[in-house]
Amino acid sequence: TEELKEYFSQFGSVQRCQLPFDKDTGFHRRYCWIKFSTPQDVQNVFQKDSHILEGAKLALKQQPRRRRSQRKNQSE
Repeated sequence: TEELKEYFSQFGSVQRCQLPFDKDTGFHRRYCWIKFSTPQDVQNVFQKDSHILEGAKLALKQQPRRRRSQRKNQSE
């Protein structure tokens, strides 16, 4: 998680980095979520053609922004 946060902080301010692990195997699940402070920080990430971390090429996807009211409704 720290390596991911450090890598992506070159593009902007990282608010949160979540790397889920499989409880049975102890290995990460090969995906993570990174939340940036501003939409511009996100755009900075996508301006770079490819991202490689520890020898692995990362496939990035942008999750649509949800409003707080939508998040609240989904958790009920």
